[in-house]
Amino acid sequence: MSSPSAVPAYPRAVLFDLLTALLDSWTVWNRAAGSEAAGRAWRAEYLRRTYGCGAYQPYERLVQEAATAVGLPAAAPAALEACWDELPAWDGARELLSALRPHCRLAVVTNCSARLGRRAADLLGVDWDVVVTSEEAGFYKPDPRPYALALSQLRVEPSQAAFVAGSGYDMFGTSKVGLRTYWHNRIGLTLPEGAPRPEVESARLDAALPWLQRFG
Repeated sequence: MSSPSAVPAYPRAVLFDLLTALLDSWTVWNRAAGSEAAGRAWRAEYLRRTYGCGAYQPYERLVQEAATAVGLPAAAPAALEACWDELPAWDGARELLSALRPHCRLAVVTNCSARLGRRAADLLGVDWDVVVTSEEAGFYKPDPRPYALALSQLRVEPSQAAFVAGSGYDMFGTSKVGLRTYWHNRIGLTLPEGAPRPEVESARLDAALPWLQRFG
């Protein structure tokens, strides 16, 4: 007979960053930019703008402005959107979602427009309970409001939910809301200065399911 400690204790809900935790958006940005170096520079400039803009500004405009700022041609943002429906899932992403679906409510909290965010969420083939974009929340992460909106729509308290992050900046927001966080740090990013540490950090999603099964 299994011991009581072996009984899974899932959270009521698991919230996910979409474009870095579940989907490999880095590859698509690099392809649209023409090289990995150009793609990284473009993405870094875009992130700087989203983290500093306060209230929501149109995602597509910020992407365009960032491309111009790093010297990319005007065709780069159009190329990014043309490849949007080809965003690949990271290894293990669909398997993790499938394993969680019978036990937890599932949500996305993504820095994106509503139009592109929902298209990207649909690529994973999941019947999401909630999809919150920055456009709908009125603010970009790591402002706590997008996370809080998802929790409100899920009708779940922060203590009953977990977050799977793709960016170290998520820790600023999840710590303010009170969400225990797993950082899927696939490409080995450095934790931003002053950011709280996640409960778990891994280059893969493999350890997320055991962590969530022991959540309670």
